[in-house]
Amino acid sequence: MTSTQLVEVVAGVLVRPDGRFLLASRPVGKVYAGYWEFPGGKIEPGEAPYAALVRELQEELAITVTAATPWLVQQFVYPHAHVRLRFYRVSAWQGEPQAQEGQQLNWQTPGQLDVAPMLPANTPILRALSLPAITALTCAGELGEDAVLAALPARLAAGLSLLIVREPDYARDQLASWVARLAELTRPAGCRLLVNAEPDWLAGWPVDGVHLNSARLAACRQRPDFAWVGASAHRPEELQHAAELGLDYALLGHVLPTASHPDAPPLGWQGLACQLASAGPRLPVYALGGLGDADLPAACEAGAHGVALMRGAWA
Repeated sequence: MTSTQLVEVVAGVLVRPDGRFLLASRPVGKVYAGYWEFPGGKIEPGEAPYAALVRELQEELAITVTAATPWLVQQFVYPHAHVRLRFYRVSAWQGEPQAQEGQQLNWQTPGQLDVAPMLPANTPILRALSLPAITALTCAGELGEDAVLAALPARLAAGLSLLIVREPDYARDQLASWVARLAELTRPAGCRLLVNAEPDWLAGWPVDGVHLNSARLAACRQRPDFAWVGASAHRPEELQHAAELGLDYALLGHVLPTASHPDAPPLGWQGLACQLASAGPRLPVYALGGLGDADLPAACEAGAHGVALMRGAWA
């Protein structure tokens, strides 16, 4: 019989500088023994989630966490329990992880999982780990296509792996031509190309997915049939809707003052953190609006997956 009591759990996603992340097997004697998961455990009554993370990773791995930021929240109903997992990305720690409870440990590369089976509540995290910390949006309608194309090679050389085409004033044919020019550079570099447009427009285009603006997100009732789908959001309810559709990521903003919305007050970092905490994001959320590369640490500290750059990407 399934328990109706919600069990609060914290999990740590230890990520090395090369992007590899740590998985642990569940030891003999525990439910789902032999399944792989991100290390962590139950939050004790009255215990703060971050404190629980530090304690659990010390007990399980003999490490001391020195840098971790809130990330994703997942709920899952198992036959034995209803759990809510709060995932933290752990970027720094003291000591080398060592199994303290008879479990196996294995470092994995995003997109190349070679252990199985995976504990179900942890599976969505694997796809999120393949998304970069920084994405960029085009604004050729403002800066000119030549300016974006001139700056793009440096961005790609620096590791840009997700580019969103955002040209709200382009007609369909003009947008198709622009996407084709971008694909000539992004495809050889292994950079995913998504387009903010009507999904029906993209048939036969050299793209990896579609990005939904907030109006299309509101009208959407099922995930569009693309390998990658993202959306723009402005409120926690929109983030929830994107998660319910099974989208891969969302953009949330605007965080700082921006020329695109001169009369709308920005969220600010505290506002961003409050919105993310309210939403309990089930999908990666990029902070957007008036940002540059240097804003990545602040965005992650607020609970975002990373930053989405528009004008700041092409300066």
